Amino acid sequence: MLDSTLRPDPRISALPAAEIRRRFLEFFAERGHTIVPSASLVPAGDQTLLFTNSGMVQFKDVLAGAERRSYTRAVDYQRVLRVAGKHNDFEEVGRTARHHTLFEMLGNWSFGDYFKRDAIHWAWDFLTRDLGIPGERLAATTYTTDDLAHEVWRDEIGLPPERLVRWGDFPNGDERNWWRMADIGPCGPCSEIHFDRGVHLSEGPGCVPDHSEQCPRWLEIWNLVFMEFELHPDRSLTPLPAPGVDTGMGLERLASVLQQVPTNYDTDLFAPIHERMRALLGHDPDAFEQERFSYQVIADHSRAVTFLIADGVLPGNEGRGYVLRRILRRAVRHGRLLGRREPFMAETAAVVVEIMGEPYPHLIARRDEILAVITREEAHFARTLDAGMAQLEAALVPLGAEQPVVGRRPEDLPIDAPQLAGDLAFRLHDTFGFPVDLTAELAAERGVGVDRASFERALAEQRERSRSGKKADLARQAELASTYGAIAGRAGDSRFLGYETTTAEGRVLAIIRDGIEFDELTGHGRAEIVLDRTPFYAEGGGQVGDRGIIREAGGGSELFTVEDTQRPVAGLTLHRGTLHGRLRVGETVEAAVDAERRSDTMRNHTGTHLLHRALRNVVGERARQAGSLVAPDGLRFDFPFDRALSDDEKRAIEDEVRGVVRDDRPVEVASMPMAEAIALGADAFFDEKYGETVRTVRVRDYSFELCGGTHCRASGQVGSFVITGERSIGSGMRRIEALTGVGADRLQRDRLEMLERVAELVGAQTLDAVENRAASLQGELQDTRRRLKATAGTSLPSPSELAARAEEVGPGIRLLAAALAYDSMEALKSAAREIRAALGSGVIALILDAEAPQIWVTVSDDLVARGISAGQLVKVAAGPLRAKGGGRPQMAQGMGSRREGMTDALTAIRAAVADRVAAGG
Repeated sequence: MLDSTLRPDPRISALPAAEIRRRFLEFFAERGHTIVPSASLVPAGDQTLLFTNSGMVQFKDVLAGAERRSYTRAVDYQRVLRVAGKHNDFEEVGRTARHHTLFEMLGNWSFGDYFKRDAIHWAWDFLTRDLGIPGERLAATTYTTDDLAHEVWRDEIGLPPERLVRWGDFPNGDERNWWRMADIGPCGPCSEIHFDRGVHLSEGPGCVPDHSEQCPRWLEIWNLVFMEFELHPDRSLTPLPAPGVDTGMGLERLASVLQQVPTNYDTDLFAPIHERMRALLGHDPDAFEQERFSYQVIADHSRAVTFLIADGVLPGNEGRGYVLRRILRRAVRHGRLLGRREPFMAETAAVVVEIMGEPYPHLIARRDEILAVITREEAHFARTLDAGMAQLEAALVPLGAEQPVVGRRPEDLPIDAPQLAGDLAFRLHDTFGFPVDLTAELAAERGVGVDRASFERALAEQRERSRSGKKADLARQAELASTYGAIAGRAGDSRFLGYETTTAEGRVLAIIRDGIEFDELTGHGRAEIVLDRTPFYAEGGGQVGDRGIIREAGGGSELFTVEDTQRPVAGLTLHRGTLHGRLRVGETVEAAVDAERRSDTMRNHTGTHLLHRALRNVVGERARQAGSLVAPDGLRFDFPFDRALSDDEKRAIEDEVRGVVRDDRPVEVASMPMAEAIALGADAFFDEKYGETVRTVRVRDYSFELCGGTHCRASGQVGSFVITGERSIGSGMRRIEALTGVGADRLQRDRLEMLERVAELVGAQTLDAVENRAASLQGELQDTRRRLKATAGTSLPSPSELAARAEEVGPGIRLLAAALAYDSMEALKSAAREIRAALGSGVIALILDAEAPQIWVTVSDDLVARGISAGQLVKVAAGPLRAKGGGRPQMAQGMGSRREGMTDALTAIRAAVADRVAAGG
């Protein structure tokens, strides 16, 4: 049998991961590289990516020549997530020694500075000199036609032929030693450095350094990418303006080499997480080894979940939130496999914060929020996990499911393996929150596949989306992006003058209509204008774009009405609106912002900063901004929080903001390096893309944020502040809506006038007496309603009469479906129990006839065994009633909002029971 053990090399000194990271940054900083902080896992200003999936994401525009920075050499340590798209390791996590959802990439970069020779020499020097890895344990691969890289390795580094291999043929589909981030964008040949884990791990003569990593002897540790080309949708390549270097080295892999352990999961980046989990379970080392797969899933997923939440992602049903939910729920399920039924993910996440908090201080700052979100989501899933597992088990048994084999993958199943119906997989997804990959994993362990095609069809039907419309829209967006990019590249950045003025002259650089550029445009119609200088603020940072006019220079006739201002690509300000005369490229015009609208927007933007600080002062620092909208007619503020704000908390927030407004504190704006602003305590937001130099807005002795928007000069100019609403907008996310200035004054005046009208209507002598008078009237109304209901109740049929009305819908199957005007849901349930006693076997579906109708369904056990489910019948009625609800097969209930749907709901129930009977129920 092949010897799979590692043989320690006394020449290699064990180093902690933190020390490896420190030495890497120091090595390249000494060679003129600027240390760049890790970017968020949520790519800033890039809608083409779900997550940051490589170190190059934050440098993509630099490598493509679309962005310039003050440095041409950089070094960084970047958190990376690979769970979707081309780079997707999710299914392999836990099964192998190396795959992860989240890992840390160490990288050095050249933007038109050094190239292949220096990159190769420095990589070799760092590994062999600074880290002490023996050179004879390293090998390299190069792209087939990359003669320069091959010659440097062979002639200058001195690698022998058996440790220097050439691979790859990108034009013909062989992408070994070729790197691209996506289907389009910067790309180029690469050179991989592999570590020799020992000749005793060889698996035959084909065991050579290879990108496939099929042989356990060789471990790829560093990839040196030489960015030379831009890849286009037709797979054609054009040279980049300046070739660059993009290298990536996984810290986890490198730590396993230097710590001489068999897997990444045995390094000091993961071992403490295992230890915490072992302590929770009471497992000894032998038990850990027997359950290593589940332990590794939990350790990896704990890291991913912790970083995602720290970077502003919250569990949800779409996009990034759904990916987070999938990862967390897979970890919870593996905790169940280990015997842990109580919540545990917050415990393991706390260890992640301990391990990674020093290089990533935002983990420490957001620790409480991270643990609270995890605890809430884990508890939510726990409530449905057992019920969903029972449903899945019931469906697997008739398919001849085998005894579970933990770790068996869907792709390991034979081609003729039984298949779980896609509609059931969808029901598990829709009702019990089971991601389809979790269902597939669970089924595969029992030797059963999942019909993914029918699952996708059911999912598509639920979403009711028009894919063709979306594709056309995406194609249109790509076409416009190409036009805007060409203009930006030719014209350069539009200079923004709007911080100092609302009126300025500028030269017309471009005129666009329907995506086509014109040198001159005459007449009326929609168009887009680009100026070299503009006072118009382009939408960004939550603030809406300015409106106004463009007129002849010197205050002449209006030529163009600006209805919106946008920045479709970096540096390009686009004035969108309606042309009224003639415009020519090159002519000078005067741009005038709607000053009153701008002032209202400024008040709301400064008010948003005050609200943010006051909110965190009242309910805690975890209530950080997750999104905002700043408009002239109000503001909207989204923040993570697990409950509604109390009336006292809302009053406290309003009082604090109004106090700062009365203080009339100066609003101070300054520009400074990003690192300095963060060190001074400025708040930054994960969905914004910041440059090296940032603009800060400080309300003196109160709030301090990075912000590019327009603001009042003093807090007193906000004028007034009132919260108009606070509500949930999703799991763990709240929204506050508020007004400032004239809008707030007008609302308060309208409320007072309304109160005066109410006083008159209820007959209160003074405004102070309105509440007491309303309470008195409410008591009288309730008495009247009770009397009316008592009278109405006497005319309702008795339970025995109702049981007699049940209709026979099949052999031995009786159904009573009725809407009844009982005075409460309890009265209806009581009647249902009496009907059940009188009816015996049968289905009872009763709707409480009210403005907000409620439904109660019971099914006798013998009919449940024949496939009739109360829960499914409530779902059938949910559409017509606009109801939400659920329950067990024997009993279920729901609450609706559409009284006029009662008849249709009862009809739908009758049809559903009849269909089940016809199907053999």
